[in-house]
Amino acid sequence: MSSSSESAVREVVRRYADAWATNDLKTIFDCYHDEVVFHYFGGGPLAGVHQGKAACLALLKQVKEKTNRRLVSIRDVLAGEHFGVIVAVEQFERDGATHVLERLLRYSVRDGRLAECWIYDEDQRLVDQLLR
Repeated sequence: MSSSSESAVREVVRRYADAWATNDLKTIFDCYHDEVVFHYFGGGPLAGVHQGKAACLALLKQVKEKTNRRLVSIRDVLAGEHFGVIVAVEQFERDGATHVLERLLRYSVRDGRLAECWIYDEDQRLVDQLLR
């Protein structure tokens, strides 16, 4: 039996995943808390902690511009009492080459919105190279 906090996390993360899968940008942006924080791992130029909705949206824009990033599929949406997780397959393009990789995005939820995101890439070294 799910706790109420697990249900709340599941609802927000599922709403975001559904919006992402249908490219519903209005809902995607609405799912982010105004004080959202992204933890972007690796050693590339975009790695680090990005704070605030404007900074996080600017980061997503930079990734899109550098890699023509696009969602291939949502493999799974998981939720527990403290975190929600999306396992996604994404396609990145750079210098005429196409790369498909699995990414795990772990979210915390606050006030019915995504408050924090940790991004784990299947091949961090490749992602670092693509974002240079």
